[in-house]
Amino acid sequence: MGKTYATAGRERLRIAIQKSGRLSDPARALLAGCGLAWRESRDRLFCHGESLPIDLLLVRDDDIPGLIADGACDLGIVGRNVLLEHAGVRALQGQAAAYREWRALGVGSCRLVLALPEAIQWHAPAQLQGLRIATSYPALLGQWLREQDVAAEIVTLSGSVEIAPRLGQADAVCDLVSSGATLAANQLRPVETLLQSEAVLAGPVAGFGDAREDLSMLLLRRLDGVLRLKDSKLLLFRASRRAVPSLLELLPDAEAPVITGIDGSDALALQAICHGAVTWQRLEDLKRAGASGLLVLPVERMLA
Repeated sequence: MGKTYATAGRERLRIAIQKSGRLSDPARALLAGCGLAWRESRDRLFCHGESLPIDLLLVRDDDIPGLIADGACDLGIVGRNVLLEHAGVRALQGQAAAYREWRALGVGSCRLVLALPEAIQWHAPAQLQGLRIATSYPALLGQWLREQDVAAEIVTLSGSVEIAPRLGQADAVCDLVSSGATLAANQLRPVETLLQSEAVLAGPVAGFGDAREDLSMLLLRRLDGVLRLKDSKLLLFRASRRAVPSLLELLPDAEAPVITGIDGSDALALQAICHGAVTWQRLEDLKRAGASGLLVLPVERMLA
């Protein structure tokens, strides 16, 4: 059991993020987009929140689930794969769930896959029976094998999983991939996806019951706004009244537009927030349908 930290009555919210690695910069960018600013300590392990009473702990990503479970931090930004692997280990040890995914953050996308040497034909999970599978995610792999009713030997490695078959340590691998280039370089190909992963905001199963509750809800509202507007654009254009129905059909991903009359004429000015890509082709389609003066602007913040 890890150390349990006193959390009663805490008035500041602590968020653990990866100190360095592929989720470090995206996590900071997301939180900065929520209006958070910090003063970093000299050892670069702690950031004191200045704009809001929300502080950052800079740690290893593998430590984040345990820090939430122990109460050393309140929330964490971590890969779903890491969160679920640690949850699986706790379950196997008979420990109660201590954290859950609060929000998917849409960055750091990757997959946990089962991969075989390219020369082996893949038919079904049953052919894994009795084989050795190397992985850094034994809990997730073990759960999947049980679901498939397959008895295979799990070879747990902390790194360089993809070279295990070439070294004779395993017959297959279960590894995290983004592009799949590392697998291909080792003559492996993915045959099954066990988990779609990305960065998530993780937090306790229950609420906080003190000032941290309001802070966490404020943070979630701002995060939702940032994520919703991540790929959004403000589209401005003019059109005749009779062309509006056809134009709105070309904007299925747009929020209800603001429509304003122009000098008492038949012309209207429209502005709509689009949550999909506003490409040149899309603009040309709108122009052919009767839009003019098309203008596309970025959206930084929106408060409903």
